[in-house]
Amino acid sequence: MHEPPAAAARARPRAAAATARPTALQELVPFHVRYRDLVRSHPELVRVVRFAYTASDGRYRDGFVVLPRGYDVRRHPPLPLVIAVHGRGISARTNLNYWGALPAFGPFAVVDPEGQGRRLTRYSWGWRGQIDDLARMPAIVERAVPGLRLDRSRIYAIGSSMGGQETLLLVATHPHLLAGAAALDSATNMVARYRAFAQLRDGRFLQHLARVEIGGTPAQVPRAYAERSPIAFARQIAWSGVPLHLWWSLRDRIVRNQNAESGALYRAIKRINPEAPVTRYVGRWAHSKEMHPLARLPLVLIRFGLIKLDEPLTLGHPATAAHQLGSEATVHRSGSVQAVTVTVKG
Repeated sequence: MHEPPAAAARARPRAAAATARPTALQELVPFHVRYRDLVRSHPELVRVVRFAYTASDGRYRDGFVVLPRGYDVRRHPPLPLVIAVHGRGISARTNLNYWGALPAFGPFAVVDPEGQGRRLTRYSWGWRGQIDDLARMPAIVERAVPGLRLDRSRIYAIGSSMGGQETLLLVATHPHLLAGAAALDSATNMVARYRAFAQLRDGRFLQHLARVEIGGTPAQVPRAYAERSPIAFARQIAWSGVPLHLWWSLRDRIVRNQNAESGALYRAIKRINPEAPVTRYVGRWAHSKEMHPLARLPLVLIRFGLIKLDEPLTLGHPATAAHQLGSEATVHRSGSVQAVTVTVKG
């Protein structure tokens, strides 16, 4: 297995005490895991398996599984799985770019399904059939990769924008599936989204697509919009027991007024269940910029324990603001980004 180029010159065997991974999985990460390597491109460290699956409406859809290149189904133990939920208008293939070689640093597997809405493919906007398809992904992946075994106690869902919306709905409707979930820059109220589309350059077209996918305007089919709105499932999310990370930006120009979207959902969860294991991360990045291997996605994986660093993140490190948690409210500044983190421990 190749080592990250940045670490190759100084590489040395990983100390057995440096990680809690099973010994057989340690073999897949023989290099020291440093944050600076997570945010660089290492395509040689992973392999991608393409597969087809049958969506809830009977149509065939594509999906991709990303595995550490050295993973051997005959020799290595089960892998954790991340369900990567793509955003509005993005193909599954494009969504792969967000993940880079991150699975090799876990190690873990990523499944990236194309998805299917009630009528549309890339604009599913939380259709229940799509959410149920996401819940089937662990079983689908094990069939797609012969011999692959997944650690069913470590299934996670991570998505940004519309993908965050669908991640939240997955938490609400299939809580026993997940060991954790992260929703980034998410839409949480489809009625508000429909109205806010008018403020975007392609807003009328998006409103047209929403009417096609959902079945009409919010006034015509209010229940259909509610069924796709995580805010309507705040109680189920609050009592799901799933560790949930909510990320949103005060500068989001796509899902605008995030204080009334992700912020409103966070406050509702806390009001319903003050002990819910929910964490918020608030900053000033561009929409979905943190959902990228060269930005803050590694921090999400570190927080869930999917990636274990072999170095401390000291104050002043680019990742410190989102990594050093533990107090009820922690505020750190890194460059031009201010991360405000509040942790409610369950």
